[in-house]
Amino acid sequence: MHDTLERVFGFRQFRPGQEAAVSAVLAGRSAAAIFPTGSGKSLCYQLPALLLPHLTLVVSPLLALMQDQLAFLARHGIAAASIDSAQSREQTAQTMARARSGELKVLMISVERLKNERFRNFISEVPISLLVVDEAHCISEWGHNFRPDYLKLPDYQKQFRIPQVLLLTATATPAVIADMRSKFAIAEADVVTTGFYRANLDLQVEPVASAARRARLVQWLGERAGQPAIVYVTQQKTAEEVAAHLAERGIPACAYHAGMEHPEREGIQRRFMEGRLNCIVATIAFGMGIDKSNIRQVVHYDLPKSLENYSQEIGRAGRDGQRSECLVLANRDSLNVLENFVYGDTPEREGIRNVLEEIRQAPNGQWETMLVPLSDQSNIRQLPLKTLLVQLELRGIIAPRFAYFAEYRYKLLIDSAELLGHFQGERRQFVDAILTTSARAKTWATLDFDTLYSRHGAERARVVKALDYFQERGWAELESKQMTEVYSVRDASFSVDNLSEELHRYFKRHEESEIARIGAMLELLGSTECLSWRLAEYFGDQQAPRQCGHCSVCAGHVARLPEPPALPALDGQALHSRCAAFLEKYRSARGLAPSADCVTRFLCGISVPAFTRMKARTLPGYATLEDYPYAQVRDWVQAQL
Repeated sequence: MHDTLERVFGFRQFRPGQEAAVSAVLAGRSAAAIFPTGSGKSLCYQLPALLLPHLTLVVSPLLALMQDQLAFLARHGIAAASIDSAQSREQTAQTMARARSGELKVLMISVERLKNERFRNFISEVPISLLVVDEAHCISEWGHNFRPDYLKLPDYQKQFRIPQVLLLTATATPAVIADMRSKFAIAEADVVTTGFYRANLDLQVEPVASAARRARLVQWLGERAGQPAIVYVTQQKTAEEVAAHLAERGIPACAYHAGMEHPEREGIQRRFMEGRLNCIVATIAFGMGIDKSNIRQVVHYDLPKSLENYSQEIGRAGRDGQRSECLVLANRDSLNVLENFVYGDTPEREGIRNVLEEIRQAPNGQWETMLVPLSDQSNIRQLPLKTLLVQLELRGIIAPRFAYFAEYRYKLLIDSAELLGHFQGERRQFVDAILTTSARAKTWATLDFDTLYSRHGAERARVVKALDYFQERGWAELESKQMTEVYSVRDASFSVDNLSEELHRYFKRHEESEIARIGAMLELLGSTECLSWRLAEYFGDQQAPRQCGHCSVCAGHVARLPEPPALPALDGQALHSRCAAFLEKYRSARGLAPSADCVTRFLCGISVPAFTRMKARTLPGYATLEDYPYAQVRDWVQAQL
C-alpha cells in the first residue's frame, strides 16, 4: 500500500483519513470516506483499484467530475475509462472491450447508465472488485441533491455480485451518514470522517443590496487581479451577464453553465485549469471534482442553495493549503428564486393521482412507462416524478423489472451475405432471422422483437447482445431510443384517494425540509457566532475552534442582510384580470381548472411540463409576480379561486 502510494502517486505519506479508508477496502470491508472538498477522497479508491484483482466501478453524478479524475489517472499511468453520453458508439464499444479483457482497472459511469439493458448485460459478465459511489450523499432523502436512482445502488451491488462498496462525500450531516451506512451495511468503525473545518479559508459575508453587487464584485476582483477565482450565480442568464460585465471592466471572465454546448464548456474549463483564464462565472454545474489547487477566491454573487452547497463550493478554494477568501454578497432579494426551485418540484395532488390511476389500469400486472410522456401527462417535473416512482417501490406498490430501449435500429456496414458468412448452423439461422424480420428503410433497419420471439423464439436479451457484437466487430452501427421502464404491479388494491393524499403529504414535508434548509443557510450568513465554527457544527464536527480568528464575524463584522424592496400589496388586485388567458387555455388544454399551486407557478414564473406544451411564457401575466414570496402569492390565489 505505501509502496504504491509513493511509486505510482508520488506521495511519501497519506493525508488525514486516507490510510484508514484504504486499509478498510484492502482488508475486504465496505467503507465510507467523509472528507472536506479537496482533501483527497479520490485516492481512497484510486490506490486500492491498482491492488484489487478485478475492475473498480465508479458511479459519479457529473461528467465534468469523471473527466477530471480520468485525466489524473491517465497522468499516473492507470488504465481507466468512462462510458458517457458524450461518446461515440465506437468509443463505448472500445471501452467495453477493454473492460472485458481485464485491461481496465477503473470504469466510471453515471447511475443512469445502470438502467440501460445493454450496459447491464455487459457489466454482468465483467468481474468487479469494488463499487465506488462518489457524491454518496445523493443516496439520502435527508441530504441535498437527492437522486432517486441512487436508492437502487444497494440492489445493483447484490445483482452484479460486487463484494464491497466505498462511499465518498464531502457534505454529509450526521443524519445523512447514518442513512448511507444503513443502506450499504457499513460498520460504524469503517466510516472515516476528518472534520469540516478548513483553517486556510477566510469566510466573509458582506451585506450588499442587489443594485450594488456588480460594482462591489468588480472592486473585489480588481483588488486581487490575476488570482484564480470562481464566482457562483444561480441562473444561466446571470452567469452570462456578470461575465460580460466583468470583461467590459477589464477583468477577463467567462460564463460556465449547463445550457452551453459541451465542447465550449470543456474549452473554458481547460483554459481555467491551465491558468490561461483566471475568472469563471458559473452556476453550480462547475466545480464538482475540479482538481485545481490554487483557486484563491470563491465569490457567491447569489445566495448559495443550502449550507451543503455552500460548503462544497467554498471547498474548491485553497486546496494547496494557502490562504483563500470566500465571499458572499448577501441580501434577501434572490431568496424567491431559491425557494421557487423548491416549490416547482412539489407535484400537485392531481398529478400524483394521474400516475396512480395509470398503474391501477396496467394490464396483466405489468406497467410500462416512458418518463418524458408520463411527465407531460401528469404535469410533474422529471426529478420529482422519479422520486414518486421510487416511493411507490418502497411502499411495495410496484417493483422495477428492467428498462429497455423501445426501439433499436441498425445500419449494416458490410453486405448482409458477408455478415451471414461469419456464422454457421443455428447461429446463422438466428442472424438471418434478425435480418429478415427487421423493417427496412433506405439505410436503417428497425428491429421487430415481437416477430422475432413469436416466429423464432429469439429472446430479446440475445438479440441485443448479437447487435452489440456486430457493432464491436465493425459490421453494423447501432442506435437505440425511447427508454422504457418496466415495473411489475405488486399491489393494485390501494385506494387512489388515500395514497395520492399520503404521497402529496410526503412531498409537502420534503418541500418544508428544503425551505428550512434555505432558512438554515440564511441563519449562518447572519450569525453572530464564528462562521467557521457554525458551519462545522452543522456537519457534526465537534473539533473546530469556537473562534477561528479569520472569518468576518471574528473580525467584528456581523452581517445584517438588507430586506428586499417593498412590493405593492396584492390585496385588492383581481386574479382573473391578471391571468384570464391562462385560466381559459389551461381548461381547454387539460379539461379541468388549474389548482391554486398551478396558477401560483404561472404567476411566479415557475415552469412545469404543462406550461411548456401550452407555451405559457407567451401568455399575459406569466412571471408578473416573480418578486413576491411563493407562499404569499398562493394564499392570495387560494382566496380568489
